[in-house]
Amino acid sequence: MNNILATKSTDQNDIEAENLTLDNIATALANDTKVKLAGLDIDGILRGKLVSKKKFMSVVKDGFGFCSVVFGWDMHDMTYFRELKISNAENGYKDLVAMVNLKSYRRIPWENNVPFFLVQFYDPDTNEPICACPRSLLRNAVGKLDKAGYGAMAGAEYEFYTFRAPRDPSIQSQLQTSATTMPYLQSNDVHSLPHLTQGMFGYSLTDPVHNQDWFYKIFETCEQFRCDVEGWHTESGPGVFEAALQFGEVTEMADRASLFKYVVKAIGSKHGITPCFMAKPRQGLPGNSGHMHCSIVDKSGGNMFYRGEKDPNPPFKDLEYVSDMGRQFLAGLLDGLADVMPIIAPTVNSYKRLVENFWAPVTVSWGLEHRAASIRLIAPPTASAKATRFEIRTCGADANPSLVLAAIVALGWRGIEKKLEVKLPPLGKGEDVGGSSDKGERLPKTLKESTARFAAKGSVAREVFGDDFVDHYTGTREHELRLWDEAVTDWEIKRYIETV
Repeated sequence: MNNILATKSTDQNDIEAENLTLDNIATALANDTKVKLAGLDIDGILRGKLVSKKKFMSVVKDGFGFCSVVFGWDMHDMTYFRELKISNAENGYKDLVAMVNLKSYRRIPWENNVPFFLVQFYDPDTNEPICACPRSLLRNAVGKLDKAGYGAMAGAEYEFYTFRAPRDPSIQSQLQTSATTMPYLQSNDVHSLPHLTQGMFGYSLTDPVHNQDWFYKIFETCEQFRCDVEGWHTESGPGVFEAALQFGEVTEMADRASLFKYVVKAIGSKHGITPCFMAKPRQGLPGNSGHMHCSIVDKSGGNMFYRGEKDPNPPFKDLEYVSDMGRQFLAGLLDGLADVMPIIAPTVNSYKRLVENFWAPVTVSWGLEHRAASIRLIAPPTASAKATRFEIRTCGADANPSLVLAAIVALGWRGIEKKLEVKLPPLGKGEDVGGSSDKGERLPKTLKESTARFAAKGSVAREVFGDDFVDHYTGTREHELRLWDEAVTDWEIKRYIETV
């Protein structure tokens, strides 16, 4: 795990996050006057505030009140049509208790190195984590592994489009920012928004030079902000980039993934660039994936998915180097994947990416080094033993990384607990998902279909997450669906305005 803090002035105390305690936090913040705090809402959006150091020091031990409405409204601050249990008019949108996570300490390099901490949300009446807190949900899932003497490792890869924010003198003063993008789209066609680069040029060495300052600033800032990037390049599509984040412990990985988006949006704004993590921003072009990698390790860091030696009689040849635990983890993923799709694909737009013939998985499928499958097995003989893991490729860049990783860990661990067996044959090399040879179940095609399955009595989602979370999350997706059902799209107007 990389614990490099953001660049600090020489007179600031150099205490790293893993060594920060209530006893030495005053020393670490000795030269500061303010602190920024943030938590994740159900959509994976950071919600937070800037507080004085005096205020922070008074709440760092026992937490502080944070309005529960962040779990009572959507990503545009519209309260849910059907009020949910955590936050509603009847309970007065009461405060939750936000507890500071000291291990999340870092400094924001683009905001004069102001100290930054993540929080988790608790019910003030029970002192228990609220069911919808994404960071707590993941930690609950990982807690089951910890009790058994294991841990989980994860990695994340994000693709996203970039657009050049149009200038608007009525909004901007001197510097161009991304603040003009939304106002521009209120009166202009979305397809007129210019891409940062043009054409299809994955892994280009020349395209990044066109926006060199921004390109290198993203990489360097991620290192300073402890959400380090391992690989950073253009992806196929106009203005499309991809970042592979540094592999690490699963809860830390989820935080880094959320903070990576924060970095990209903040630095982009300073350069007049709008990043877009929608699953499918453009018709006819590739979508934005958010692939997640996961493995289980023992207390010494040994990979538990590697068998140690070749199995002479594996259930499928692709599994000949995969341990029994790894096979059970895979079986758990295959058994529950379709039931947790609203987490993997959380928006109406998510399902525009998950269509046939577009390099995106559409069935419950798997295979050794098979990039067309929903679950790509990375294992010997094509990979090193210590790198044995599963890559879940159904996830889009629009998904909440804490919820996605919670689902992966929970489903995989369920497979281990139940000793499930892999019965579905791997997708053959050269075969695409959805074809006649694909024996896997077709994943839900819409958010409505997936939400109904997620919420159904006896669903795997209810088994691994409990009714409280499933009921809450179902309500948030039903809200999204109602807004979509009421929307009148440009496609409808262009198609029907004169002809019907």
